[in-house]
Amino acid sequence: MEARTLPDSPDDISTFYIQATESIQERWPRTLKQGDSFAMFDALGDVIAPGLTPGGLFHNDTRYLSGVQLLIDGQRPLLLSSAVENDNVILTVDLSNPDIYQGSAIILPREILHIRRSKFLWQGACHERIAVHNFDATPQKCWLTLNFAADFADLFEIRGIQRPRRGETSIAVIGGTKTIFRYVGLDKVERRSEIGFDPPPRQLSKSQALYQLELEPGEQFAIVMTVRCTDSGMKRVPAAEAFSEPYRAARRGAARAAALGGSVTSSNQMANRMLHRAGADLSMLVTDTPQGPYPYAGTPWFSTPFGRDGIITALQMLWLDPELARGVLGYLAAHQATEMDERADAEPGKILHETRSCEMAVLGEVPFGHYYGSVDSTPLFVWLAARYFERCGDLSTIRALWPNIEAALAWIDKYGDQDGDGFVEYYRVSENGLTNQGWKDSADSVMHADGQLASGPIALCEVQAYVYAARKEGAALAAALGYDSRAAELQEAAEKLRVAFEEKFWLEELGTYAIALDGAKQPCRVRSSNAGQVLACGIAAPERAEALAATLMTPEMFSGWGVRTLSTDAARFNPMSYHNGSIWPHDNALIALGLSRYGLKRGASAIFEGLFDAATHMEMMRFPELFCGFPRRRGVAPVLYPVACAPQAWASVVPFALLQACLGLELCHARREIRFNNPQLPRLEEIEINDLELAGANVNLRLRRRGAHTEVAIVSQRGDISIKITQ
Repeated sequence: MEARTLPDSPDDISTFYIQATESIQERWPRTLKQGDSFAMFDALGDVIAPGLTPGGLFHNDTRYLSGVQLLIDGQRPLLLSSAVENDNVILTVDLSNPDIYQGSAIILPREILHIRRSKFLWQGACHERIAVHNFDATPQKCWLTLNFAADFADLFEIRGIQRPRRGETSIAVIGGTKTIFRYVGLDKVERRSEIGFDPPPRQLSKSQALYQLELEPGEQFAIVMTVRCTDSGMKRVPAAEAFSEPYRAARRGAARAAALGGSVTSSNQMANRMLHRAGADLSMLVTDTPQGPYPYAGTPWFSTPFGRDGIITALQMLWLDPELARGVLGYLAAHQATEMDERADAEPGKILHETRSCEMAVLGEVPFGHYYGSVDSTPLFVWLAARYFERCGDLSTIRALWPNIEAALAWIDKYGDQDGDGFVEYYRVSENGLTNQGWKDSADSVMHADGQLASGPIALCEVQAYVYAARKEGAALAAALGYDSRAAELQEAAEKLRVAFEEKFWLEELGTYAIALDGAKQPCRVRSSNAGQVLACGIAAPERAEALAATLMTPEMFSGWGVRTLSTDAARFNPMSYHNGSIWPHDNALIALGLSRYGLKRGASAIFEGLFDAATHMEMMRFPELFCGFPRRRGVAPVLYPVACAPQAWASVVPFALLQACLGLELCHARREIRFNNPQLPRLEEIEINDLELAGANVNLRLRRRGAHTEVAIVSQRGDISIKITQ
């Protein structure tokens, strides 16, 4: 993600700091997303004066609808209920009329009219059906008003970046049924917001549609409002029939996305809600690309492909849905850097950080058109490829990706380690790029014990672990392709890195690995969650993994809800910060997977229990991008972060990663084996894993907790799969 934590001094503020003047989830609690479009509405389904907030309808990071408001006789309706349905396809809002006065007399008593708004997104358009039902025993008359606006604000403008110039906007009313907003940007692209109404309103202007309703007792009247987002570079999609046709298509699309991979259910209804929400959110965020499915990072700020986020999401879901990993690998290979581009922090072999197609990105006002400023996406790409092969045995895909894998490994050796000390460091080449280029990319996220910010080039601890995993597990790919000498080289390089890492990064007095080495090769002596991610890659010596696990579970690091990004005794600790004391669900999931790898199930179970309990307090049991790191108190909910993305891909899939960690679940295609290493079921009595596929076979499993142990039973099986359980 791009930086957003506010540092101690103005000099440390990132260029891409996201302004926070209001809580997103308080102002815009209803989110829809489909393909390259997303929308955020208030509880009534409106967008009123969004300003520098992400309220409205967006397509390709441009706001095509900046205002919509429904009124009855000039008054806002009364809210009855408002919710996005379980499959995330449609937002349903139930409203009623307020008391309508003429002078001192009530001419329309409240709760006579029922109004249902149904909204969904499909292929670059927002479709809305507004049905008004008269439940009175007498005829009723009223005016229904729809106000609307389109500002074509770039998402980076909304995030607070000032633009000296913008393009030109014009508005036209066409035939009394449609209002078209046109914006010709400085990039010469014409973006159009076409707002159509069926049936035609009595009056239609450049900002308002008016309907005069005369409803008999029991009569219902329905309006369809369609907001279609287009630009001059898009292939024109034929307009669908009003509402019903795109609605059915959206439902079918959601069903197809939800059908990927296996499924998990439990005996605990709260857990089932959490798991269902996780699956539905992932399905919503996944977008089809020419290379396969790709999970967009999250709404509202990151509804686009991110390299690091996509890889980690795919890693967390790999045991259940390997097809997602194949799509991520294919997309990132297709967008791998092939030449030097200092403005984009690109070097040959480097894997994408993010891509954007909004006006400011196209013009280069922000560097994120195709931006490569992440130090970890490249080794993570190789690691995901190795894990995917172990899971699926898909040698043809690995063979096709091998040139990209070798290019990534070459980047690690040549550009990642320019000073030749054996560690991969980052430094910003682009003056407009990110200052810090690990997953904690806030400007103030890497520091020394006294709070002084570290100067670069910076070698992060978790990045060295990712490189170790890329080399060690990448060696298996080389061997599978018959490149034995290359496999031996990678094994040797991995071992050399492991030894050097232990020597330079371990801090015995703190019981942890240093968050980083600075440009002078001095360790940053602070306790952070970065060290916990080291465990997931297997680079840590077993005795140090055990010591680190104890450190992570201290009250300074573990809040009761999860592991904090920074210890409470650190000079820059702030539980409300973006990266310096907050709790990130995906970070905790990776830590839990690492603890499980070393057989440290007590810590993994504590993380599961803490996050599960936190989810029970979250709306829809949806994990946000992050929440605040205040200590857990009895009877008090976790404290939310005001501008966190929700849903966020790598947070959405956390329940599945936590289950894998607690079950010690491993799948190996070569051995046709599903292994459970000391399986645990914290907070759960029983779960069922259905349609788990491996090597062309399929199995349904039931796991039950029996005292301190967990039993694994095969419910049904098709094909040859071996189930192994170790205690």
